[in-house]
Amino acid sequence: MTDNNLLELCRTNTNLTAMQINLLQRIKITLPFIADLVMANIGVYVPTKQQNEFLIIDYIKPHTAYTPFQHSEMGRLRKIQEEPLIKYTMETGKSMSGKREWSWGKFVEMHTEAILDSLGIVAVASFEMQPDVAKTEGYSCLYRTACSLLTYSHKNLDAYMFRPLTSSDGIIISDKNNRIVFANTAAVRIYNILGVINLIGCHLFDQQLSRRITKETITSDKPYERELTSDSITIVRRDIPIKIGGNLLYRIIIVSDVTEVRKKDKEILIKSAVIQEIHHRVKNNLQTIASLLRLQARRSQSPEVKAALKESVNRILSISVVHEFLSQQQDEIIDVTKVTKNILNLISQNMLPPEFKLTTKFSGGTVILPSQQASNLALIVNELILNSLEHAFENAHEGTIGLAITKTQDKYVLDLYDDGPGLPEGFEKRRSHSLGLQIVRTLIEDDMNGKFELYNNNGTHARITIPQNIRGE
Repeated sequence: MTDNNLLELCRTNTNLTAMQINLLQRIKITLPFIADLVMANIGVYVPTKQQNEFLIIDYIKPHTAYTPFQHSEMGRLRKIQEEPLIKYTMETGKSMSGKREWSWGKFVEMHTEAILDSLGIVAVASFEMQPDVAKTEGYSCLYRTACSLLTYSHKNLDAYMFRPLTSSDGIIISDKNNRIVFANTAAVRIYNILGVINLIGCHLFDQQLSRRITKETITSDKPYERELTSDSITIVRRDIPIKIGGNLLYRIIIVSDVTEVRKKDKEILIKSAVIQEIHHRVKNNLQTIASLLRLQARRSQSPEVKAALKESVNRILSISVVHEFLSQQQDEIIDVTKVTKNILNLISQNMLPPEFKLTTKFSGGTVILPSQQASNLALIVNELILNSLEHAFENAHEGTIGLAITKTQDKYVLDLYDDGPGLPEGFEKRRSHSLGLQIVRTLIEDDMNGKFELYNNNGTHARITIPQNIRGE
């Protein structure tokens, strides 16, 4: 439930003041964390305007344990007589323990705690957990810490520090003197790797706990998070001091073993760097080939050979543009508009006289494609731009080439156009013997499962339609 939904629910059904609702919104930030800490469902109950029902304004299930209630109770109304434990705590402000039947003959442990402000009782929080969880060694310490968090949550908190836990996270609780009074199995395992055998009773900042850890900065007054590295393990450590009235009650330490995650991150970075270097070398090799073809074109005496080599140079350079982009970024994806701009600049420099005034227009959304499809599209764009420069602007001193991109629900539509005289009368693209158009049609229809249209519309208009799920191909 969002803060706006909570606000509307309370305004409609309760007599809570704006300040009381704001308090519940702040507490809501920590509830998933608290539920994970004590491995319990947490419900927050407030009295309705009619005073004969309770409204459940929040209901959180833990990520760290199985709980029997699979449906959400949030937003439901419960008769006061159906909730005797909630009723008792709401009237007296005192904690209460009991059981709740969740199916025929099966019960869960239930504890209730009052949520207070300066005026009195605002709401009641219920903690519902499996009986075997409640009997776990040290659970009473976890529960007391969770209850103190309800009061601590009255402050404005950093939500990230209270993000949910996982079943593999280590949990350590220390007392007001920073002596460890609780450590779960995961925390014991992590610190055993660091050479610490006994956690219970240790001072939290003893050298024994930190002697093999580097790059650690200890801040003891406010919540903080650090990544700590030793020879054998990397952990992320959250330190949450719980202070009420300026006095330290408990300190919650969450330790997560991220050794394998960091190894994989490092491997990905190395592979990414290698791939970028490969793209850089491919780009250089393509440009070398283009230079050789230019040299061959200069030496040829045949106009047909010169023209064919020039077209080949442009095709090679259009592919090199894609590899140039890929060599400068970690992701194997390409922005089609940026590639088109670069190809247009390259080709216009090779094909147009210096005095020609070329206007370019780009509009619409962004198409991001994987490298293989981007290479195909680069070739397609190259051929269509070449076609425009060769035929649309003959004997002209200026002209326009544009790209318009439209997104539908499942397709990308790319319109590449010029303002030249258009296609000749009777032109049919499938009967055309142009190598460039054959390349375009094959790449779009066969390789990209798309559709290619070519028609007149105040100049030559090429429409390319490709499916959006091409990224997964």
